[in-house]
Amino acid sequence: MVVAESGVMKNIEMIAADHGIGMDKLMENAGTKVADLAAKIISEKKLRSVCVLCGSGNNGGDGFVIARLLSVMSSVKIILTDGEPKTDLARMNMGMLPDSVEVLYYSAHYYECIGIVRDSDMIIDAVYGIGFRGDLHTDLSDLFGFCNDNKKAVRIAVDLPSGIECNTGKINGVCIDADYTVTFTALKPLHVLYPSADKCGIIKLESVGIPESIIKNSPYLMLSTDEFVASHPFPKKKASAHKGDNGTLLSVCGSYGMAGAAMMSAEAALRMGVGLVKLAVPESIYPVIASRLAEPVYKPLRQSKDGMIDIDEYGKIIQMLTEGCSAALIGCGIGQSKSISSLVALLVDGAVKPLVLDADGINAISSNINVLKRSAAPIVLTPHPGEMAKLLGTNVDAVQSDRYHIAKKFASEYGVTLVLKGAGTIIAAPSGRVYVNLTGNNGMGKGGSGDVLAGMIASLLAQGMDTESAAVSAVYYHGLAGDRCAEKYSSRAMLPTDMISELKTIFLTR
Repeated sequence: MVVAESGVMKNIEMIAADHGIGMDKLMENAGTKVADLAAKIISEKKLRSVCVLCGSGNNGGDGFVIARLLSVMSSVKIILTDGEPKTDLARMNMGMLPDSVEVLYYSAHYYECIGIVRDSDMIIDAVYGIGFRGDLHTDLSDLFGFCNDNKKAVRIAVDLPSGIECNTGKINGVCIDADYTVTFTALKPLHVLYPSADKCGIIKLESVGIPESIIKNSPYLMLSTDEFVASHPFPKKKASAHKGDNGTLLSVCGSYGMAGAAMMSAEAALRMGVGLVKLAVPESIYPVIASRLAEPVYKPLRQSKDGMIDIDEYGKIIQMLTEGCSAALIGCGIGQSKSISSLVALLVDGAVKPLVLDADGINAISSNINVLKRSAAPIVLTPHPGEMAKLLGTNVDAVQSDRYHIAKKFASEYGVTLVLKGAGTIIAAPSGRVYVNLTGNNGMGKGGSGDVLAGMIASLLAQGMDTESAAVSAVYYHGLAGDRCAEKYSSRAMLPTDMISELKTIFLTR
């Protein structure tokens, strides 16, 4: 599915109107979709009272449609949060309300309205739509606060929870904290960016009758990873394929105390189908990993006193990097020191094969970031927000507040594919294309998950995928494996190694 900004959505609706799909039909369809969900919940939970908050624009018009449709099964009251409706469509639908629906003006019936939202079994938020920007009025902040305080009520937001800016996900103070958000035609940035996505609850994307061709031909902001994967299946391997055909991955990872990172990334790479993994690790951890993982070809390296790869091994590694592999992974558990920073910079500078930099590999170049521009190798970086902040010389809050633009700008400026990890992982390509991942869950927030992902991306690169396709596909399947593990073991108990095991069956039908 696509993620579209508010301006694009308005243009899509204008094009739809040119195709004979008027705003009146879109409003009726949108209200019907929300009413269908609300009716199902009302029936299942045996709810009695519904409060619909209606703004003065077309979002309020959607609310009038919803109220009319629900009035046949529940007691429905409408609160006009900003006076009379200001659009013709909203006024028309307000005029179609049955007498059984009570309409109150928030400004004139403040205390009664507060009492209604406190006592209602369901609250439907149809106040602001995709055009909202800035701060709420103080009186609306109070109203939304009372809505959120009603813990028994099911809260449903129409298109988006009021109080959140559509294009940025910015929340200035209070917003509706929805249990469900029903949005239409395409996802909006706030639905996939955090923390705004947390305020949406369960997101339902519904069609209101706009043809898919109009949507796909519009300049959308992001594409979801599942949409990309569905249209870019893995190429079928020929029956005569041997390990050389399936690629060779050089993995330069691990240090004393961090054998697990090297092992998990290598095993994940193997499960993603690479023909051969050459695992270059400090000699002290070689016996540990080799006793647990039989498949790689091991390249034990001399180590420094602190248990990290010795910089004097540079020549041996660069030879393997340029001649002995089809792609490389550098960084999982490699450690942090001045010597490691120098070694990684030299390797990136001299690499010509596709390269994944993860974890300590990213930290190693944070003080020498322009090496990315000098390298002839196609590069994928996989930072979590803390590593991204270090690369940019900023803080995590700044990164998290604008993940989309930060990822897109960095990928373009440094000519890399950037995987900005976290809830709703963002993948930005040097071309300017941006993807968002909708698979995965909070059970993946454990040490080792990133190592698994890095190995998966590197494996696909070694098999011949370009950096963009490898990153998007691996992120999707990484999240899908996480979701399957959460179903089997719970998000609390699942482990990163469980995700590797899940890859055994995840491709059976793909």
